[in-house]
Amino acid sequence: MTVSSERPCLLVTNDDGIDAPGLAALASAVAHLGRVIVVAPDRERSAAGHALTLNRPLRVRARGEDRFEVDGTPTDCVHLGVFNLTGGRPPQLVLSGINRGVNLSDDVTYSGTVAAALEGTLLRIPSIAFSAERDADGRSHYTVGAGVASRLALEVLRNGLPQGVLLNVNVPLGTPKGIRITRQGSRTYRAAALERLDPSGRPYFWIAAPDTTPADEPDGDHAALREGYVSVTPLHADMTHDPTRGVLAGWGLTLP
Repeated sequence: MTVSSERPCLLVTNDDGIDAPGLAALASAVAHLGRVIVVAPDRERSAAGHALTLNRPLRVRARGEDRFEVDGTPTDCVHLGVFNLTGGRPPQLVLSGINRGVNLSDDVTYSGTVAAALEGTLLRIPSIAFSAERDADGRSHYTVGAGVASRLALEVLRNGLPQGVLLNVNVPLGTPKGIRITRQGSRTYRAAALERLDPSGRPYFWIAAPDTTPADEPDGDHAALREGYVSVTPLHADMTHDPTRGVLAGWGLTLP
């Protein structure tokens, strides 16, 4: 497979699956920027996090020109896309989404959408995750998100991103008031696992959507979305908390 040296190569993936409308909207929105290669899971992989499949082979099936489905996670898709499905030339940009539903606050740690962008970042490729708020019927509308993706992808191709930094973008319902550069917010979580009985009377648990309360953070991603703004949050792959390193060093830790 040969990749043209004249146009950028963009790798597009998601966690909602190869047939998700948000994936089609994203790929279409950035098609004018370069060669778009779609590598996505063969089914929904929401909340897969940053899982990498190591205990079985991965199967790839072509679904058209520069379009592939993988029976694995979003992270698998990015890994295969970068090293195996772009003709030996790494893409200049990894784009993930547009997810059906937002990925805000602490939820970014569960999100397969964000994890795909994280994998691209770890492979030293500028990466962006896109998500769109759902309406009362549980549907997302992708027109606005596609426009945001087109603009932001162009800016990142022009300007790049700092090493180890990815962008997490969330788009509200309706017409946004504008764009805010936000921080990752936080939430208070309540019990989310429901205990029930199967037909044999044996108990089982079902992890449902958690009941959460966003913290009062005016610069947080959740606040921007609640007030009708697109949230653009730079996330850092290096999770080291440097101030605590100094605190721990002061403990004088030694081996027992």
